[in-house]
Amino acid sequence: MTTLSAARLRPRDVVRVGAVGLRTRPTRALLSALGIAIGIAAMIAVVGISASSRADLDRSLAALGTNLLTVTPGKSIFGEDASLPLAAESMIERIGPVRSTSAVGVVDGASVYRTDRIPQAQTNGLSTYAARLDLLSTVSASLRSGVWLNEATAEYPAVVLGDAAARRLGIGHAGPDVAIVVGGEQFVVVGILSPVALAENLDNAAIMGWPVASRLFGFDGHATTVYTRSEDSQVEAVRAVLGPTANPEAPNEVDVSRPSDALTAQRAAGAAFTGLLLGLGAVALLVGGVGVANTMVISVLERRGEIGLRRSLGATRGQIRTQFLAESLLLSALGGVGGVLLGIIVTTGYAYYQGWPTTVPVWATAGGLAATVLIGGIAGLYPAIRAARLSPTEALATP
Repeated sequence: MTTLSAARLRPRDVVRVGAVGLRTRPTRALLSALGIAIGIAAMIAVVGISASSRADLDRSLAALGTNLLTVTPGKSIFGEDASLPLAAESMIERIGPVRSTSAVGVVDGASVYRTDRIPQAQTNGLSTYAARLDLLSTVSASLRSGVWLNEATAEYPAVVLGDAAARRLGIGHAGPDVAIVVGGEQFVVVGILSPVALAENLDNAAIMGWPVASRLFGFDGHATTVYTRSEDSQVEAVRAVLGPTANPEAPNEVDVSRPSDALTAQRAAGAAFTGLLLGLGAVALLVGGVGVANTMVISVLERRGEIGLRRSLGATRGQIRTQFLAESLLLSALGGVGGVLLGIIVTTGYAYYQGWPTTVPVWATAGGLAATVLIGGIAGLYPAIRAARLSPTEALATP
């Protein structure tokens, strides 16, 4: 006597059988998948919009100088004004995490006037600085008119005015025909700065090249402010060594600015965003799992006749269980893919409207899909087991 055994389902057969319920009830499958997709889209959109908002915040905070530190001379032990060594800049540049360094120095005795007919008392409170050529990039400054100093103009009587200085002098644009008087010498205004958020002292200053300041006004070459930019993660470490590095013989005579409050805000925002994303993502996945479970339980109740017929034709409990579990996974995957695409579209549209950089973390899309399938599998496990436990007679007798 020959014993017949149930045919084994290959992976391709499992997918085909699992898709039967989706094909025979397309409207319900579509609505169920849509419910899952909305939940996943909500998670992806929240993650993407939050990440895009954070990227915009990071960009704004970076513009505010989260990694900018300044070094200035302090007081000596006798209470006198100290000065930075001539080698301070080059020494600071050797600090590993420091990415860029620049400096300005006060030019004493070089008052700024619109013309030589202005009374000497009317200086408008303007300062005169000698500046390094890389100052503009280090302090994130920009020009609203003209050009910045270069190796050629730094040697000659050429000056760049701060925004407030230009306004006080009544100068609206820079050019070869625009001149002012600095320390009794005529200087051509080659550029005008926009307001500098990171170095407000430059707004009220006339800025010239280091060489011409030394040649015309006897500038001693000592920097009065050294600007440094460091790696964000190393700002505190750099600050700790800036004083001893700038003036090894008297580090107590060096004042170093503290890290920007923007850096603290950046880190606090990062922690807040992380907590928000985890919480909302968990809620969205829970909602999607409940939707899958509800759909599959109803599907089992409505398809008892089909289950009984399949069992009568020789399908094992394992195959019935595999069929409904595969259907649950396919339904979850369909909703997950649709949700990810919808979430990316929503994120892109909202970020474009707000003028933010579009950022959708890879972990969010991959994690969303994986979690959806996992939750769908767990949600479909009970209906699959319930369907497998139905006997053929019980299932066929159900109206």
